[in-house]
This record gives sequence, C-alpha cells and structure tokens, in this order.
Amino acid sequence: MNSPNPINLPVNQGATAGAAYDTSRRRVIASRTLEGAKVVNDLGEELGKIDQVVLDIDRGRIAYAVLSFGGFMGLGDKLFALPWSSLQSDPVNERFILGGVDRARLESAPGFDKDHWPVFADDQWAVGIHDYYGIDPYWQ
Repeated sequence: MNSPNPINLPVNQGATAGAAYDTSRRRVIASRTLEGAKVVNDLGEELGKIDQVVLDIDRGRIAYAVLSFGGFMGLGDKLFALPWSSLQSDPVNERFILGGVDRARLESAPGFDKDHWPVFADDQWAVGIHDYYGIDPYWQ
C-alpha cells in the first residue's frame, strides 16, 4: 500500500506510516487511505483488500467496503460489498477482520465485477447483503 497506514493514523495530524496508535483518540482518516487495506477472517486467512468505500451521503456514514478478492494484479478480481459494520479494525496488525466468514463462504457470497456494480441504494439488494453477513441493516 502506497498511502499511509489506513488504521494507525493519529487524529488531525499529518501522520506518517508507522505512527503510534493512540487509543484515547478518535480515528478520523481520509477514505483513500482505506484503499488497499488487507481484510482477513477471524482465523487470520487473507480474504482480499479494500478496493473502495461506499458512502451513504444522506446518513453521513460509510455504508460498505468493497472487497477485491481473487484474480491477479487486478484482473479477474471478484468484488464484494461488505457492510461496514461487519468489519472490525485491527490497528496492531494494520488490517480489518471480517469475522465468521471463511474463504469458501466468501467465494459463494453475492458479488460483482468491475463492470457490473449493484445499485447500492436498492433496499432489497442491501437487506440481502446484510442478511448474508448476519448484520442488521445500519439504517434500521
């Protein structure tokens, strides 16, 4: 990842990679620093990397992390919309954890490719994604 550490940035400072993490402060970071962050399951198996984040601008929050999985050098990657609340930050290991999802479950998850994105505002689609990952929809 070429950008500063996406999880370890101190708040409101010009942080550099490897800056000390201060648990007494809120973590506020630029969305572009999340791109490329590693995502693992609770067994430590690498599941992929965050490709993008999707914002719900009406509610002022992150709705989804788009996970890139598989492929080689960006070719043939399958993309998955993960409800943001399904991810747990792991600042010590500079990654995110998607608990309860092994590689096989992720491979069979509803996904999409870079040319055929879902309509994130479609309530039926959104409820289905949240149900798949066992997460209550954030807007309810």
